[in-house]
Amino acid sequence: MNEGPKGGRSASIALIAVSVWGFRAGDWPWPQAYNLASWGAWAGGAGVVVALTGLVVWLRRGTGGVSTVLLGLILSLPVAGLGAAFEIAARTTPPINDISTDTEDPPVFWFTATPSDYPASNAEPQLAAYPDVRPLETQLSSAEAFAAALALVEDRGWAVLSADPAESQIEAIARSRLFGFEDEVAIRVTETDTGARIDMRSRSRLGQIDRGANARRIEAFLSALETRART
Repeated sequence: MNEGPKGGRSASIALIAVSVWGFRAGDWPWPQAYNLASWGAWAGGAGVVVALTGLVVWLRRGTGGVSTVLLGLILSLPVAGLGAAFEIAARTTPPINDISTDTEDPPVFWFTATPSDYPASNAEPQLAAYPDVRPLETQLSSAEAFAAALALVEDRGWAVLSADPAESQIEAIARSRLFGFEDEVAIRVTETDTGARIDMRSRSRLGQIDRGANARRIEAFLSALETRART
């Protein structure tokens, strides 16, 4: 029973590591890397099952080897949990990958690799799934809001494609932490009677679904920007 947890965790970690390396090195297309990572998640799940089985056997018999079983469980759980979280997110979020705080007049990409309009068909499922994705209204002047937004983009390490105060729009590339998938971001600042309104659009370059990543990015960014505006 000791070899099962070791094998499961070793295989799962190795598959995840190789898939990330292969994609980041630029040698593999993302579907191949993602499929390999999925196998890693399944291996992690198998490791969890084997470790739990070993733990039950130990509880019944009281024989040695529990430290190995527990280590296998601890190391397999994160990989299996990651795979489960991805699967749940895929099943509970709409199959869209382009999100905007303004679905009627969304920011337009000009400097990205493949500029395109926000799909009108995204509006209804987006509003239903992500009601908290909305513009930020602030009492900052438009110039102050633009500067604050640009500073936050730079603090987050996003690659700035364009930051033109005259156009009141910022375009940047954000990368996911694990694989480094590139998502395109556009931030638009509009002057209002009471200050400025900040709209934001985020879309994935790869795949047809984003598992809620773009909505989370927008909410987190505008929340952090609102906090800065108050200080």
